[in-house]
Amino acid sequence: MNPSSIVCQPHRLRTARSIAGAILLLVMQVSVAHAVDPVYENWRGLAIRGTDPVAYFTEGKPVPGSSDFATEWNGSTWRFASAANRTAFLKEPKRYAPQYGGYCAWAVSQGYTASTDPNAWKIVDAKLYLNYSKEVQKKWAADIPGLVAAADEYWPGLLVD
Repeated sequence: MNPSSIVCQPHRLRTARSIAGAILLLVMQVSVAHAVDPVYENWRGLAIRGTDPVAYFTEGKPVPGSSDFATEWNGSTWRFASAANRTAFLKEPKRYAPQYGGYCAWAVSQGYTASTDPNAWKIVDAKLYLNYSKEVQKKWAADIPGLVAAADEYWPGLLVD
């Protein structure tokens, strides 16, 4: 055995540890940089771009909400098409609010977030899921159970602490 290779081993170990530490620090910084608020809001500060979340369940389609029937929940403004829908939401917000705070379900399943189109939606197991677009929704629909399981794992780590 060459004596110089023995001397170099501790140096290689220190270098490997330094590289691993730098990578860990970078990963931690990237994670913090991508942390999101619990609800996706559009530029006007509205959840689901002002669409009534209860209407997906009661009317089977997206319905624009009204500022006359707005409420604050989970740090965001939610709009409803009627006082009855607002009341239903306030009684059971977790039942009606979209999963992953209204961020794209497919994106969350990939470990990141994206905005959503209120027209790209689906109710699965009594839960509302939104997607970025109808094209992205097709990818999500190809394996809903698997992608929901993946998104459920990623979601807590994407949130602002």
